Amino acid sequence: MHTKHPLLDIKLFKESKAFAYSNLAALINYSATFTVSFLLSLYIQFIKKLSPSDTGIILLVQPATMALLSPFSGWLSDKIEPRIVSSIGMALSAVSLFEFALLNSTTSINTIILNLFILGVGLALFASPNTNAVMSSVKQIYYGVASGMLGTMRVIGQNLSMTITMLILSIYLGSEKIHPHNYSKFITSTKVSFLIFGLLCIPGFIASLTRGNVRKN
Repeated sequence: MHTKHPLLDIKLFKESKAFAYSNLAALINYSATFTVSFLLSLYIQFIKKLSPSDTGIILLVQPATMALLSPFSGWLSDKIEPRIVSSIGMALSAVSLFEFALLNSTTSINTIILNLFILGVGLALFASPNTNAVMSSVKQIYYGVASGMLGTMRVIGQNLSMTITMLILSIYLGSEKIHPHNYSKFITSTKVSFLIFGLLCIPGFIASLTRGNVRKN
């Protein structure tokens, strides 16, 4: 019987580069992408003047794409190294975020839908292979720890994403509500947010690509 609690074993990070870098990549990915729907929902309703129901339908493009492609990306990561697939996914996520950083009052809904589709593909290619890499980089006794750590990275990343977003909105809008007289400030804050998130994906891409080949481990 193992008496040492696996949660206390920090050797997982010290001894497995793949485990450490995969968790770091997950943290960055969730930090960069979690508030995309939040920002776009405000943009589409206030700037493009669409109803909440129409906005919801548009925003469904990203999760629907991700749900459809995730099984394929998981299968693909079983055939080739997960770091390759997930790195491509991180790169596509960055592309979509940089495209969203170009938003203005005249950006078409079709452009938004296309970028949401690209983001959905990126997240699908990243999530399943990255999880595969995390679980493949540890021994079976640590599967529960690995899963819990990945979940922790997700929650921390989501909170960081929202914190960054709210900070930027407060810098540009202060305590003001979104109103026609400050639409330009809102658009600027949205563009800055997406630019920061796109730049954040760069170290995430590096971490994902340099984690090593888990099958050799």
